[in-house]
Amino acid sequence: MSSISPIDGRYKKSVSELDAYFSEQALMRYRVLVEIKYLFALLNHESFKKTKVLRKKDVVFLCNLYDDFSPKSFNQIKRIESKTKHDVNAVVEFVSQKLISIGRADLCPLVHFGLTSEDVNNISYTLMVKDATNNIMIPNIRAVLKELKGLSKKTASLPLLSLTHGQPATTTTLGKELSVFIFRSLRQVKGIQNISFLAKLSGATGTYAAHSTAFPQFSWRSFSKKFIKSLGLEQNPITTQVEPGDSLAELFHAYTRLNNVFSDLSIDMWLYISRNIFLQKNMPGEVGSSTMPHKINPIFFENAEGNLDVANNNFVFLASRITKSRMQRDLSGSTVFRNFGVGFAHSLLSYKNLVGGISRLTPNNKQASAELEENWSILSEAVQTVLRKSGDVSAYNKIKKLTRGKPLNRKSYIDMVETLDLKPDDKSVLLSLSPATYLGEIAKILEDL
Repeated sequence: MSSISPIDGRYKKSVSELDAYFSEQALMRYRVLVEIKYLFALLNHESFKKTKVLRKKDVVFLCNLYDDFSPKSFNQIKRIESKTKHDVNAVVEFVSQKLISIGRADLCPLVHFGLTSEDVNNISYTLMVKDATNNIMIPNIRAVLKELKGLSKKTASLPLLSLTHGQPATTTTLGKELSVFIFRSLRQVKGIQNISFLAKLSGATGTYAAHSTAFPQFSWRSFSKKFIKSLGLEQNPITTQVEPGDSLAELFHAYTRLNNVFSDLSIDMWLYISRNIFLQKNMPGEVGSSTMPHKINPIFFENAEGNLDVANNNFVFLASRITKSRMQRDLSGSTVFRNFGVGFAHSLLSYKNLVGGISRLTPNNKQASAELEENWSILSEAVQTVLRKSGDVSAYNKIKKLTRGKPLNRKSYIDMVETLDLKPDDKSVLLSLSPATYLGEIAKILEDL
């Protein structure tokens, strides 16, 4: 009711699954996860594993702190933060208090050992983004492509008048045009899935200075690499205090490209509906217009297009902004990182709208056929090309003079072809054509995909 952002108000139900990845509570949970898994890694360090032994029940207790992270735990951390005015320090204090509660105060000095807040934050945010991508975004993207593939297969052989510059051009099939978007999307999905997420765990300015001072004989670079790999990430071997965010920027750019494809799809679907090539399912109880009762507006594609624009504005900004920091580190990026969820939420909302919109469409074969029958002039491309084949140097201008601005019907097309000086076989091919059969190698193109 009082939410400023529609993501947390009007659209909350549609994107609520992202709460587990981009809410403030989610951020605290991931920080707790990183601190505890780092503690486990330290306790396997040769300097501690003999003197700081973890009991099985201690491990279970500590794992439950992030596996079953609750609003109660979140509120505990926020109460600590209200005093310390430092969110990561509040997490450190929370974990320490929990250790004390199970009689393991001896482990408290190792919580956050040698780390800077950015070590915890960069890993936490990267894990949040990676998990949201794999668990929420990719399945919803695939849901769009599943609907689109089904519709493309259904209309693969449905002849369609194509428009270039908004004008009748040549014949295609509706399914072929939809397959273009499928092919483009799959390429971008592959790019998203192939991102190698970088992270750092190297202290205040990326030198392991505190670690190596305490344990100078130990390879902390190797320790860091192994720990980061255990989280499913890749170590950035040389950084300032901050991991520069280049891999996250790559991901945001990949989402931007995918969203641009889906935006292009949304616009074309809107236009097909406007041309009556697609009919929309009439859902009882729904209202298309407050004053025009007959309307079924293409709201799913309009909503998708608008939200994709909002998402991409966020992604493009983030990809540019998060890769910059003054000298070894400044705090201006902190509030920026908290906006990661905005682009994801608007994207997710768009993907769901595309699924809803596509699932309600039925191809209008009669309309597609009628458009083609009204545009026999599109065969002029074939005619002038065959004339060129026969050696006619004025082929283009000859057919241009006969057809430009002069619509043809079946009879006038046949009459035109009959007047041409062509070999019988070539003329026979042209006379056998119709707008609906001028399909080239579309069937083979689709078969190869």
